[in-house]
Amino acid sequence: MESLKKNKTWDLVKLSKGKKTVRCKWLSKKKEGTLGVEKPRYKAILVAKGYSQISRVDFTDVFSPVVKHSSIRALLGIVVMHDLELEQLDVKIAFLHGELEEDIYMQQPEGFTVSEKEDYVCLLKKSLYGLKQSPRQWYKRFDSFLTSHDFKRSSFDSCVYFKKNSDGFFVYLLLYVDDMLIAAKNKGEIRKVKTQLSEEFEMKDLGPAKKILGMEILRDRKVSKLYLSQKGYIEKVLCRFNMQSAKPVSTPLAAHFRLSSALSPQTDDEIEYMSHVPYSSAVGSLMYAMVCSRLDLSYAVSAISRYMVDPSKEHWKAVQWILRYLRGTTDVCLQFGRTEDGVIGYVDADFAGDLDRRRSLTGYVFTIGGCAISWKATLQTTVALSTTEAEYMAITEACKEAIWLKGLFSELNENLQISTIFCDSKSAIFLTKDQMFHERTKHINVRYHFVRDIIARGDIVVSKISTHENPADMMTKSLPITKFEHFIVEVKPLRGFMEEVENLFVESSR
Repeated sequence: MESLKKNKTWDLVKLSKGKKTVRCKWLSKKKEGTLGVEKPRYKAILVAKGYSQISRVDFTDVFSPVVKHSSIRALLGIVVMHDLELEQLDVKIAFLHGELEEDIYMQQPEGFTVSEKEDYVCLLKKSLYGLKQSPRQWYKRFDSFLTSHDFKRSSFDSCVYFKKNSDGFFVYLLLYVDDMLIAAKNKGEIRKVKTQLSEEFEMKDLGPAKKILGMEILRDRKVSKLYLSQKGYIEKVLCRFNMQSAKPVSTPLAAHFRLSSALSPQTDDEIEYMSHVPYSSAVGSLMYAMVCSRLDLSYAVSAISRYMVDPSKEHWKAVQWILRYLRGTTDVCLQFGRTEDGVIGYVDADFAGDLDRRRSLTGYVFTIGGCAISWKATLQTTVALSTTEAEYMAITEACKEAIWLKGLFSELNENLQISTIFCDSKSAIFLTKDQMFHERTKHINVRYHFVRDIIARGDIVVSKISTHENPADMMTKSLPITKFEHFIVEVKPLRGFMEEVENLFVESSR
């Protein structure tokens, strides 16, 4: 309440005629700390019941961007390559800094009704938590502040900011709602930015970056290595679904799983059984691990997420199989290191891999110095009529991501060239270069043909690679254990090394 009063969040007024109030409630929770940095603490927050707001009366636009996970990994790659300082900040009561553009009336909070003004209501001046427009108003306020202090917003990611100093070095800032990472060549530049932010917002300085969005950042500057791990998050997920003592398996999804909609429950007993299974919750938890750091889960998560509406026992067994795989691979993480190589892409497709609608799967992964920074495994939007067409459409999707990455790195003053995208289909590569096969390609959607212009200009080069050496293969199908382990060999050795890294992290925190 002191924070709310200090921030002048509302004025007590009589309710205007014809206006309705939004109700509110108190929420309390225990906020987990960071190992060696911050202790767990208890937190109370006043939340408006925004579900009662009326569109175009109480709010208009509500969208607010957050930094892409690919951008976070790209920055971590830059930090390691140039041995930059990396620190973290947190904005206290972030949403309360946003200025409201509409008149919104709220009931007085429970337990804090002002005596002799019981019939008064709160006219909100700041965007309170729970209001639909709060995230957007906070972002607009933060964006206007940074751009007024010579920071430029990236045109490829609205939550990536950068500034070139007089000495020629850059300062980078990434924003995810109220969490931010700041990277610069020396700590003096970071302190300047922190001072500017603290003058405008109430900030919490978390020091060297250790954890963001559930991802642990472990760094050993002596050997120029940085590790991005989700060990703590994965262990919580395993406990939540009672799989912490399950028998581990070697691959994310075994080949004997032939998932389709035909497996959906048919009897009342099956429907009753599945109604008590936390299928959606488990898939969502696995999806977050995949999005952040576990690209080895990409194909498996893509497969199980297609049956969220009507899952069966067989689908649930597949989810449990993935959890068993995580049980044995909690230590697997991304490893960033110094490299002279640019960004390299790998792309693959699995023709008619979807048993329901016979659509093909696209899979790609981009690496910098052997460490993955961007990946995707998804069904194609249209049905391909041949393996060549499926690979051709997959190359197009990979080229779109390559152009985005190339633009982002260029904007961040990195001259890393995305020289090559490797594909294991020779016929698809020929199709990207030769426009003479009109009869074979005239039915393909025009959106996929832009890849020819990209390749003709020399922006991207698509080259042949053996299927046995293409890591994108694991993004499109279940693989035998020997082949799967070959593709994740870059992260596999870290399993036995993680304990040593964590000890180093604890010592540095002290």
